Amino acid sequence: METTKQKSYALPIAMMFALFFMIAFVTGIQNPLGVIVKGQFSMSNFQSQLGNLANFIAYLCMGIPSGILLQKIGYKKTALTAVAVGFIGVTISFSSGIIDNFYVYLFGAFVSGFSMCMLNAVVNPMLNTLGGGGNRGNQLVQFGGACNSIAATLAPVLGGYLIGDIAGAKISNANPVFFLAMGIFALVFIVLSMVNIPEPYVVKEEKSATPDKHSALSFRHFVLGMICIFIYVGIEVGIPNIMNLFMTIEKGIDPAAAGSVVGTYWFLMLIGRLLGGIVGGKVSSKTMLSTVATLGLILVLSAIFVPTSNVSMPVLRGDLSFGMENVPVTCLLLVLCGLCTSVMWGGIFNLAVEGLGKYTSAASGLFMMMVCGGGILPAIQGALADSIGYINSYWLIVVCLGYLLFYALVGSKNVNKNIPVE
Repeated sequence: METTKQKSYALPIAMMFALFFMIAFVTGIQNPLGVIVKGQFSMSNFQSQLGNLANFIAYLCMGIPSGILLQKIGYKKTALTAVAVGFIGVTISFSSGIIDNFYVYLFGAFVSGFSMCMLNAVVNPMLNTLGGGGNRGNQLVQFGGACNSIAATLAPVLGGYLIGDIAGAKISNANPVFFLAMGIFALVFIVLSMVNIPEPYVVKEEKSATPDKHSALSFRHFVLGMICIFIYVGIEVGIPNIMNLFMTIEKGIDPAAAGSVVGTYWFLMLIGRLLGGIVGGKVSSKTMLSTVATLGLILVLSAIFVPTSNVSMPVLRGDLSFGMENVPVTCLLLVLCGLCTSVMWGGIFNLAVEGLGKYTSAASGLFMMMVCGGGILPAIQGALADSIGYINSYWLIVVCLGYLLFYALVGSKNVNKNIPVE
């Protein structure tokens, strides 16, 4: 009986993995584009992060509507809508390169963010549900995260390769990336429309004289988890984005080489998520999250205090071969943080929605709102870099990692088990 169930869920799981890939690919495009617009439009570090900010602010706007869509029209229709919106968003970004308009670029990033929010709201609870929650649910989310990391690795590496000479780079340099994204969106839409997907926790219209007095926000561990995911996504995006600016602007490193270094950060996230998927069925989310938060703190603090000497490190290049690049040792330590950030998303999500039952779909929408931290915190870090320097801006990351450690050890405990969830 168990074997039959596993086979019947194989295709839906594969489709969720494909959507995980698209989320990271479209989001990752904003990293090299930030370097382009800084030079093309003569902008500050803060302004260079506005595209990334627009992409993630969309989560704040679309988080709750995404949860409502899941409840009302189901997972499949929500995913199809998200894919269509994503195609439109990337098309707008592509058109901004044709007319060389920064504001059209920002609008394209914002529309793409709507799509990414809806897709995230679908894939995370779906994989957790298909895995039956607990360690197995975390394991599937980690494997999905590995697909996410493949795309996140490719986007900055390919983007850095396409930038070429930073002095003359324009948004249109990234056209091949836009074409690839549009093609994948179109393909996923066609395949997804033909796949049957289970629909857990879809709301059935029933008249009740006693409305539910509880919600996902009634659970303390979920509320603290929302804050945790806001901070985590800011950490994940802020580390490579500011590092990319540090290398290309302050250190004068070639954009292709810098893109390879950033791509290696995402490649290490891929390795970490594969390892997390393998051990996820045996190691609790609490143990996993507390371990990587502690290691991340050690690495970032070391990056801040280490002498500004150079070191030769292996990187993943634009042609997907491995080579060596001479970079500040600070960058090597920050790249290693990819192993830590790799498993944080799955661990936080799993801990935050554990025990929510019928509130899971609405919780996923609320959860996705907080992904806007991936735009807000890097923008704040960019502003800090303008005022106190690139390396000192990483003190913001130190504080954020401290909160993640608190959540893993204390904040993730479900103290509201008396609330009925069936």
